[in-house]
Amino acid sequence: MSSRPRPPAAVNPLPAAVLGLAVVIFGVECLFQLADRGIIGGTGGMGLRLGALEHFAFYGQAFDWMVTNHRFPPELIAQFVTYPLLHISFVQAVMACVFILAMGKMVGEAFGNVAVLAIFFGSSVGGALAYGALLNETFPLIGAFPGVYGLIGGFTFMQWVRQKAVGESQMRAFQLIGLLLGAQLVFGALFGARNDWVADIAGFACGFGLSFLFVPGGWARLREKLRNR
Repeated sequence: MSSRPRPPAAVNPLPAAVLGLAVVIFGVECLFQLADRGIIGGTGGMGLRLGALEHFAFYGQAFDWMVTNHRFPPELIAQFVTYPLLHISFVQAVMACVFILAMGKMVGEAFGNVAVLAIFFGSSVGGALAYGALLNETFPLIGAFPGVYGLIGGFTFMQWVRQKAVGESQMRAFQLIGLLLGAQLVFGALFGARNDWVADIAGFACGFGLSFLFVPGGWARLREKLRNR
């Protein structure tokens, strides 16, 4: 009995790294929601989110202390990659997951799972470095959005390459980031906003730059460009 060919899937499956990131972030937020309601941990569980933010969010003061004292304790270094997994509200976490699924799917299909993780966490680290070095904020850096903007940077890189291939203006590739930053500016002007947009822009720049290294032959091209300077 001959087997029939399977019809193509209507929707391509999500890359494992993208799905994994979204599941971890949403799972952490669900844990906080259960604790906030006293379902787990009883009354003591209501402080779970605050305790996690105290230990795993990124603090500019801690960064300044490390730079000043030339000491880099592992628990403070870990904050560079733990803060994007924490959020201050359910809505913020869901929005982060939506962007990760959308942007990460396109980046993952083009570059692979390793690239998704490298761009997301590399951009998160870059965003934290900019936040700590350029600002004097007492409020910690929280949330996945510097990493999300890094994935947007990866998507922008793909569009940038595509525009060049078809002979169109490469500036069109930056329409999405321009729209997002414009919306963020308007929202901040109307409702007030923290200065974490600095981390978002740095995350975008890191994501765009890191994407070059995942193009076939990217390392060789980079070495050649540096050699010819």
